[in-house]
Amino acid sequence: MLLDKSEKIAVDSRTPKYLQVVNLILEDIEKGKLKIGDRIPSINETSFDFLLSRDTVEKAYNELRDRGIISSVRGKGFYISSTKMEHKVKVLLLFNKLSSYKKLIYYSILDTLGPQATVDLYIHHYNRNLLEDLLEQNLGNYNQYVLAPHFFDQSGHPETAYDLIKRIPKEKLLIIDRAVKGHENEFPGVYQDFAKDIFEVLESGITHLKKYQRLILVFPKGELYPVEIMDGFKRFCFFHDFKNLIVDGVDDDEPLDAGDCYIVLAESDLVNLVKKSREQLLKLGREVGVISYNDTPLKEILAEGITTISTDFEHMGKSIAEQILGIEDRIPIKNPFRMTLRKSL
Repeated sequence: MLLDKSEKIAVDSRTPKYLQVVNLILEDIEKGKLKIGDRIPSINETSFDFLLSRDTVEKAYNELRDRGIISSVRGKGFYISSTKMEHKVKVLLLFNKLSSYKKLIYYSILDTLGPQATVDLYIHHYNRNLLEDLLEQNLGNYNQYVLAPHFFDQSGHPETAYDLIKRIPKEKLLIIDRAVKGHENEFPGVYQDFAKDIFEVLESGITHLKKYQRLILVFPKGELYPVEIMDGFKRFCFFHDFKNLIVDGVDDDEPLDAGDCYIVLAESDLVNLVKKSREQLLKLGREVGVISYNDTPLKEILAEGITTISTDFEHMGKSIAEQILGIEDRIPIKNPFRMTLRKSL
């Protein structure tokens, strides 16, 4: 039997130990050493043979049972119930919305996973009640769950939905796009730190910002953007003594003032700024500055180039897929966030 040599478990491997046990059993099935109806050692026996904790072995056996490879007979133990192995990892993505940027993450995940996984996608629309329904329907049906934990209550205030997130087995859960507030180090995955990101990226461009008299953050109401962006913006302006203002939109009737630099989240506000600057004959990057959230190919050519600040969405998808496959350590990872400097600044 394969379960008698603890040296077969690679202590320094990025593949979790429970998955190594799963892979060893699957390997014996492929080689014909284990056949349908064969008994495999108990959890305690395997724990002793491999010098692993009982919890680790139990996770491995639960994984094999979820895949339909083994079954348990009360009072007798575990038996091989199928040799038709589906090597593909079943992944459920639970996104808050399907924007153009979420699509970049989605396709990056698919490209990185390739034929090694099957992926289903559901949208919870920031609604914890909908997430609860999705978990009721799908818990136990997938090997890995990837959750974007963006939630707002009925009053529009951010909430964590921590009690629901805890229902997903820890070894099967990865968070994406944002950390769970107050539990940042509890869940592995890839996240943005919205307050820290904007603070640090504005610092990286401070020599360009200093030519402007005032910074204006255009933060739309009711669009469910992360409020931490405002916190990071205020902190930056305070530490570097910038006059500043936060508004909820670019008013069609309000003229632009020379010496202002706008940081915009919504594409509609970006378009209004470009139009108004042309109407008032204000030169972008000289008299008025514009920084737009999230880079796109269009912003590279719009108005001779719009400066952007953006996370790397493709990197986020690739990194989360590598955690799913065990290529990358399952730890909380902050995704890169950078400024792309163009003429508008």
